[in-house]
Amino acid sequence: MIELIIPTIISCLLAFFIVFFITPPLIKILEKKNFVVKDVNKKGNVMIARPGGLSIILGIIISELIFYVFLQLNEILAIIITTTLAFFIGYVDDRKTMGGWFKPVMLAIAALPIIFIGAYDSDLTFPLFGDVQIPLLYFGLIIFMIPITGNTINSIDVLNGVASGFMVIASFTLSICLFILQNYEIAVISLPLGFVSLAFYKYHKTPSKIFPGDSGALAFGAMYGAIAIVGGVEIIAAIILLPAIINSFLFLSSVKRIVEHRQIKGKPVEHTDDFKLKATKDQTAPVTLVRLILTNGPLSEKQVGLEIFKLAIFSGILGIITAFFMDIFV
Repeated sequence: MIELIIPTIISCLLAFFIVFFITPPLIKILEKKNFVVKDVNKKGNVMIARPGGLSIILGIIISELIFYVFLQLNEILAIIITTTLAFFIGYVDDRKTMGGWFKPVMLAIAALPIIFIGAYDSDLTFPLFGDVQIPLLYFGLIIFMIPITGNTINSIDVLNGVASGFMVIASFTLSICLFILQNYEIAVISLPLGFVSLAFYKYHKTPSKIFPGDSGALAFGAMYGAIAIVGGVEIIAAIILLPAIINSFLFLSSVKRIVEHRQIKGKPVEHTDDFKLKATKDQTAPVTLVRLILTNGPLSEKQVGLEIFKLAIFSGILGIITAFFMDIFV
């Protein structure tokens, strides 16, 4: 445990400050090249730089490479490769809107390095019941999990600061759970994701100066999923991510097909005269977590974000409780 302290400090500091200092010039470059999109939840023609995935992936790669220099673990390579592939998949979608199946299929391919490197344990651990040996089925779980975690974070990236703020809560909670389960190496390896998310949140929070784009959101989600797999905490990771998973389920069950959000005509929320968000009455619009939150009345964008963060904290607490049960009974 002591030998992990120095690389952890170096890696976490780099993860935070690389994103913190690279993002402002990245914003200027994106604005100069006219890589901007309209912030639909702001009055007037407010244009925001996008995508911010480049600063996110640089923070992740450099910080994780520091860990690899010290620890030489295959799990680190698997996390780096899968996350980097997810970034490039998202960047392609940032530059050109692809079909609904593009990201799930490509993210499934991005999961393959975890299998090829062998950075996993095919036993699936359940609270109270212990390990379940599913060596062949586990390959399928790996291939499905990265698209699920990647797309759930991408689907919740609908308001200023929500995706990065949600990842701050979810990733640090997952790290706490790994420490509880005494999986110290993967626990410290997971910490840079939280620090990268925290640094990016500085510029992504309301009012946003930059959006992560698909490249940033998919990198967040894929790294989270990769950590869950190599750390053997898939069930806990799913519990922590529950609000985002519910959001994806609501969306898919209402539209009944895999489709890009940008291709949906009916919008789940509308704006009041003072530009607060309110749930739409359009029956053709998809059901989302934000739409459910707004059923009791209009809220500001910041207020909706805070409600999502409350749900993230609650599911995070459930994840920590689950980790304690697994540590005691498994």
